[in-house]
Amino acid sequence: MKEDIKETRLDNALVVLTDRMPSVRSVTLTFLVRSGAKHEPDDLHGITHFIEHAVFKGTKKRSALDIAIEQDRLGGSLDAFTTHEETGFAIKVIDEQLSAAFDLVADMLSEPLFDEKELEAEQRVIIEEMKMVDDSPEDSLGDLFNEVFFPEHPLGRNIAGTPESVRTFDHEKTRAYHEHAFTSGNLVIAAAGNVEHDELLKLVSAVFQSPQAASADKATPLADAGAGAPASVRVPKMAAPLVIKNRADLEQAHLVIATPFVAAPDPRRYAADILANVIGGGMSSRLWQKIREERGLAYSVGASTTMYQDAGVFSIFAATSPEQVKEVVEVSVAELRSILMDGITQEELELSKQTSRASILLSLEDSASRSASLAQSEMVHGRQIALEETLAGVDAVTVDDCHKLAAEFFTTEKMSFVALGDLSGVTIEREHLVL
Repeated sequence: MKEDIKETRLDNALVVLTDRMPSVRSVTLTFLVRSGAKHEPDDLHGITHFIEHAVFKGTKKRSALDIAIEQDRLGGSLDAFTTHEETGFAIKVIDEQLSAAFDLVADMLSEPLFDEKELEAEQRVIIEEMKMVDDSPEDSLGDLFNEVFFPEHPLGRNIAGTPESVRTFDHEKTRAYHEHAFTSGNLVIAAAGNVEHDELLKLVSAVFQSPQAASADKATPLADAGAGAPASVRVPKMAAPLVIKNRADLEQAHLVIATPFVAAPDPRRYAADILANVIGGGMSSRLWQKIREERGLAYSVGASTTMYQDAGVFSIFAATSPEQVKEVVEVSVAELRSILMDGITQEELELSKQTSRASILLSLEDSASRSASLAQSEMVHGRQIALEETLAGVDAVTVDDCHKLAAEFFTTEKMSFVALGDLSGVTIEREHLVL
């Protein structure tokens, strides 16, 4: 499907994006707020995630039940999420419900009540969510890894906050932070599917260019909200931790081997993704074949990249029996060492390119993927990156590009190891990570 992308930048800095897909009957609306967990003052740790929940608890026009009923009546799906760098709301509906879907989400974002009783109930819900994460080894490992890999930086903090911080989020604090962070000027609104740009622009202008919205945009800058200013302007200094947390209740050990990597805006991002895919991105990848297929050491194993605006992480992940941890580490490090010495092959490069190209092109068939891509491109790059540019970026990657990335980032002193499990008798030292 060919892209038909249009954009409008309003005077209040709100960006409206559309990608028309006339052959489908769906529309996906994505509202992204340019504010995430890393932008929070220290004394409001977790409040962005709290607001993401709290806007569902009622507005001036709708009760919490009204919102739930309307969401079901639309027959689509409404998802919300908070990351370290943004807060998002995405709703997918049939095209004739665009106006109703927009009205629902726009109302939630612009006119939330933050009723005290509802907030108290949501505090309990989020604390239960934290307990659920604690019961999930993969999620717990992710939180532990971020904490020790990004020490003394907001990227290392749990997005949900702590039970202690969440319990302090009353009406006054929540309302004040919402007014600072969830302004019209902090919004990117994207739609993909059977949608006309002018139709969406009319809906946006009616809500987010009103006198009330304009007034909200004059609120105190985000960095001045709260007692402790956020550290979001600091480029994170990444550590190289070796951490094992013992959890005797777990049958498997869950581990991460990681190193710093390229950030999201870096032009080498295409090479970074291809290199990660060769190492552990699919069933034909080196780690999958060596660790799972040849040795049977793990059911779950792979490698991936995580790219933030000003930092990146390459990570190898696996779940295995505690007595096999050292062998999994040994095989993983050996593969990284092999790439440092000999690079990847031309055949591996071409296979990874084909996989990436197929993934990109298949995503064009889904309005949700295309809407998310519009919003993310604006958030990361401040512009739309055309399909042709993306495919050209993938096609241009060479074996030498991947080798140079490995040489820069795969070094012994940068390697990290973090594990969670029944590992009381297991130790991993720097010598086990020598490249």
